[in-house]
Amino acid sequence: MSQLDTFMTSADLPPSRHRGSVARRIVAVVLVIAFALLAIALYRWASASLEVDDYPGAGSGEVVITVNRGESLTKIARTLQGADVVKSTDAFVAAAAADDRAASLGPGRYTMRLQMSGREALQLMLDPISRAESRVVLPEGLRIGESVDAIAAATDITKKSMLSVLEKPNTLGLPDWAEDNAEGFLFPATYEVAGDEDAETILGTLVTRFNQASTDIGLEDRADELGITPYQALIIASLVQAEGVPSDFAKVARVIYNRLEADMPLQFDSTVSYALGIDEISLDADQLATDSPYNTYENTGLPPTPINSPGEAAIEAALSPAPGNWLYFVAVNPDTKETKFTKSYEKFLEYKAQFQQYLADKGKG
Repeated sequence: MSQLDTFMTSADLPPSRHRGSVARRIVAVVLVIAFALLAIALYRWASASLEVDDYPGAGSGEVVITVNRGESLTKIARTLQGADVVKSTDAFVAAAAADDRAASLGPGRYTMRLQMSGREALQLMLDPISRAESRVVLPEGLRIGESVDAIAAATDITKKSMLSVLEKPNTLGLPDWAEDNAEGFLFPATYEVAGDEDAETILGTLVTRFNQASTDIGLEDRADELGITPYQALIIASLVQAEGVPSDFAKVARVIYNRLEADMPLQFDSTVSYALGIDEISLDADQLATDSPYNTYENTGLPPTPINSPGEAAIEAALSPAPGNWLYFVAVNPDTKETKFTKSYEKFLEYKAQFQQYLADKGKG
């Protein structure tokens, strides 16, 4: 072998462009095949999704199903199929997979129709109207007994079990300053329920919601700035809630502070009504003479506890009373919510006469 032959051996030759081209083509073919197989798989999955066993329409009739806490969409689908709401679990699961809102489905009782398509069933479950039976609605100003009645009416929880818990409310998460009394702390709001709550759970949820509102409003710090305790602020808020309308809350709060500062009795019928367990807006002389620490005609200062569960607006008014020198107010027309405020006792008597005339016109005088 010549030196030239030795120099030009194959080991020393540069890579062949032809061989590289073949390799690239092989890789390209493999990729095309892989993408084709993936496309076929996706097509088959989509076709299967479109061909699920399903009812055709919106259904008819009515049935209530319960979704428990933590249940997956598949478990919900099984519940729906078992109640003949949907024809198959796949029908509901396929509909849920196509709608991101399905992730928001929560526990509760849903009023559904029989023999619905998976898509129609999902849409109805996403509509708040289907969960009307899964809500406890507590308006502002309910007394503790009224809140218990409302919860019992909307759930399977008995009044007896709730009253038993309320006798020893230390498990409910009440603030340290609550004086071991839940009156005023069952916060008014709309609550979603799953149906698996017991008395302690549901009442604890209401107290937790109060604690959240208290923190958001800054109840404790702002009460301290006013020179009162948080409990006194809550009592004042409950009086504001009972005696005024939202547009007048801050003025009613100011009257309360002015009368307390002047060492005048508050003279609120609402506190005496609370002591008597009634809801009357006008009491007679015998009722106003009731022997009770809640009788703010006979006693100066605040009643010993809140007389209802005030809402955020009333709590805010108790913490931010309007500026003014009023000592009296009279709701001269409860129908129109017209309330008049004054510092003058003579004006107060005039406004009181207007209220008495209102009662006479209504046949209540």
